Order: sequence, then structure tokens, then C-alpha cells
Amino acid sequence: QVQLVESGGGLVQAGGSLRLSCVASGSIVRVKGMRWHRQAPGKQRELVAAVTSDGVTTYADSVKGRFTISRENAKNTVYLQMNSLKPEDTAVYYCNLQQWRGVLTIMDYWGQGTQVTVSS
Repeated sequence: QVQLVESGGGLVQAGGSLRLSCVASGSIVRVKGMRWHRQAPGKQRELVAAVTSDGVTTYADSVKGRFTISRENAKNTVYLQMNSLKPEDTAVYYCNLQQWRGVLTIMDYWGQGTQVTVSS
């Protein structure tokens, strides 16, 4: 069993910054990557940023140039630095870890989420 714990959410004014952290623990064997998703009220959960174990990053178009994802592989920790925050960034942010089980199977694990609220 893998447990993910997010932290760092809160209330910030537009243009401000926050850094989210996610620490993974438990039966971590072979990590494929870690990701941040978010879900705003009435909207579907969307991918915000992802990083592979090799450090390759991917970002949603809406956050490119403003958010930075990073990972400390040895600590199984992922961060999301969020700058120039906008009210539309308001959402619950979820940490995700993917790891391989055997050759073809990928297991997904999710944190409980942390609320980010950006005021205008």
C-alpha cells in the first residue's frame, strides 16, 4: 500500500505564489512518475503537471510558464511551485504516483487533496 500526503495549499491573492509538497510512503517499488492534478467546483479533474523518474516534465497549457514541478526521487517527494497565481487556478490539488507492477500493469495512487484558493 502506498500513501501520499499533500501539503502547502491555502489562500493567496492573485499574482502570489504557493508551493505544494507531496510525500509518498509505503510499498514503493518502481516509480513511473509523479503528477499533480486539480479539480475545480463543477469541473472534471485535469492534469496540471507531471514528472518522470528521469526528470522529464509535462505541463498543462494553462499553467505553462507559471508552474514548475520537481521531484526528489530518493525521497519520493514531488513539489509544485505555483507563481503568478490566477483566480482560475482555484481548485483542490491532488498528488498522484504511478508505479509499475510487473511488465504491463501500472498502479495509480492518490493523495487526499489540498485546497488552493486564489482571490482577486
